[in-house]
Amino acid sequence: MADKVVITGMGAVCPIGLTVEEAWQNLVMGISGVGPISLFDPKDLLVKIACEVKNFRPEDYLSPREIRRRDRYQYFAAAAVRQAVRQAGLESEKGLNVSDPTRVGAIISAAIGGLNAFVDTQNVMRDEGPRKISPFAIPMLMPNGAASMTALDYHIQGPCFSAVSACASGSEAIGLGWLLIRSGIIDVAVVGGCEATISPLGVATFDRLGALSRKHDDYSLTPAPFDLNRDGLVMGEGSGIVILEREQHARDRNVPILAELAGYGSSNDAFHITAPSEDGSGGAYAIRTALLSAGITQKDVDYINAHGTATALNDISETKAIKLAFGEDAYRVPISSTKSMTGHMMGATCALETIFCVNAIRDGIVPPTIHYQTPDPACDLDVVPNVARKIPVHVAMNNAFGFGGHNVVLIIREYSHV
Repeated sequence: MADKVVITGMGAVCPIGLTVEEAWQNLVMGISGVGPISLFDPKDLLVKIACEVKNFRPEDYLSPREIRRRDRYQYFAAAAVRQAVRQAGLESEKGLNVSDPTRVGAIISAAIGGLNAFVDTQNVMRDEGPRKISPFAIPMLMPNGAASMTALDYHIQGPCFSAVSACASGSEAIGLGWLLIRSGIIDVAVVGGCEATISPLGVATFDRLGALSRKHDDYSLTPAPFDLNRDGLVMGEGSGIVILEREQHARDRNVPILAELAGYGSSNDAFHITAPSEDGSGGAYAIRTALLSAGITQKDVDYINAHGTATALNDISETKAIKLAFGEDAYRVPISSTKSMTGHMMGATCALETIFCVNAIRDGIVPPTIHYQTPDPACDLDVVPNVARKIPVHVAMNNAFGFGGHNVVLIIREYSHV
């Protein structure tokens, strides 16, 4: 029987906090990260709000030289990785405190990668010519840049890559880390997601799809997942990182174990490049696969962190997926969309939501879906409206569904050494 895969460290940088605990406390209190865009002047855009990371200082985590060589999304990853490594007791002067760095992997994903570097490089080429382009432009814009930089920062010599699965990328990275540990290839995995797409190009392109909320005149009730009057997602940014370990490896190190990553399911709708399957069947298959891999049934799940983007199609499709997989239990289990507070951090959000699931288990608190005012008959499950709920949580499920039909589901379970 394969060793359990456990979580020993977590790190986060997001619109409602620069650490895991700050973000969690704000989440439980229902504090929104939405505000006017300040990273650039949005005067020419129809969307003027976003969930920006606030008061972040890359110099707290990186040297001036490294700041010049990295994109904003890589700054966020570096900060979250440092937090997670430190909590896991793996920090050392030479990288990670492990006996064999080839037994450590780094799978850190971004749905898009260095969008800011891409645009900046194009502008430099247009205005100043090709010889003025930074020699670090390619490492700054490539989606695997954060994973590779993490390997360099911590001398990680095992598998290192980025899983690009659109908005499910962060969860895909975590699931693949789980697979690598269970298969015996590595003992430790630094996994998660990072993203920084709040730029004129990022906002304009997502708005052109009709995906973004335009309630900038009064953003006090947006985004509104599962609400009848939802009008789209709000773009966010940040990073969520977790340290996965083979159970015995963690026990040999005598470090606190935060939770067990018990299951992983992945599927594709094969339906449409941006729209989810109308009947929710692809998401339901990923849910069933995750439950099966964890050796549990839907009756064991105490909480679902929903993908919950607040777009018209996603919320209905996800509701159908949960009903298909859970049957009547769909009405029993509380479901919340924490994107109502963090916004949609693209490839990073679902990794952050895995962290929220761990803390829901730890504290016995289910975070709310805020901005919920008007029930939608097509989204009739218990979405924990507006106020956090104190209940025991032993098993949590994290849904992540992305453009291209990607569906990834993770099962997080209270740790027990049995």
